[in-house]
Amino acid sequence: MEVRIVNIIVLFPRLEDAGNVRSLLVRHGFRVSAVCTTGAQALAQANILGDGILVCGYKYPDMIYAELRDALPVHFEMLLVATQRVLSECPDPELMCVAMPIKGRDLLNTLDLMTKQTARQRKRQKHKVRARSEEEKKVLWEAKRLLMERNHMSEEEAHRYIQKCSMDSGTNLIETAQMVLSIMNF
Repeated sequence: MEVRIVNIIVLFPRLEDAGNVRSLLVRHGFRVSAVCTTGAQALAQANILGDGILVCGYKYPDMIYAELRDALPVHFEMLLVATQRVLSECPDPELMCVAMPIKGRDLLNTLDLMTKQTARQRKRQKHKVRARSEEEKKVLWEAKRLLMERNHMSEEEAHRYIQKCSMDSGTNLIETAQMVLSIMNF
């Protein structure tokens, strides 16, 4: 059985209901990080975990799903489990929903789809290139300048040299540039 590595929080006002949903999910390979009975508990857990999926009913002792959704961290998705009447009144077409009474297959398939989407988003975010700061650009330029002066390289050759060293050593480009500077300026 494949274990899905996405944080899942289960939130239902009755602990028994939350426990039953948790058991179903765990039996089918999902990792449930927390079980909660109030919106405040779920928010606290979501803030600790940072990203994942919240599987929840529509009403809790301290708030309703819409208030909770507005307060969730950006990288948390919500899977709303509610009656067809509540779902028909839901104004957000992007909110994932499963109608009650819960059919295990519907819940599992929807959650499986959401976990795959979350994993893809994580992967995309991880590989997203962030802009270098001015300080990092300066370090990289200084390392290239030293290589160009002392080793008679072009800027492109110096850059490729730092890239290759970076890949060979498993460090990022800026760390490698800093190593080049420290070695060549000893």
